[in-house]
Amino acid sequence: SLPPRATLHCDLMIKMSLFPLGSLQTPFGLLRVFSVVIPFLYVGTQISKNFAALLEEHDIFVPEDDDDDD
Repeated sequence: SLPPRATLHCDLMIKMSLFPLGSLQTPFGLLRVFSVVIPFLYVGTQISKNFAALLEEHDIFVPEDDDDDD
């Protein structure tokens, strides 16, 4: 537990804040996050895949085939 002075400080900070604690919730917050993250992840993977194919096509980077015959 916090010392009495620290709890008093926290209480004052909450009372003096510009935003009441209940107003911090955003409606459809997770839906908004996923609706932004998923398309950008998809676009990023497509760009990466196309760039890797371009590098292989021009023999700039060709991954080695490791044979695990040890």
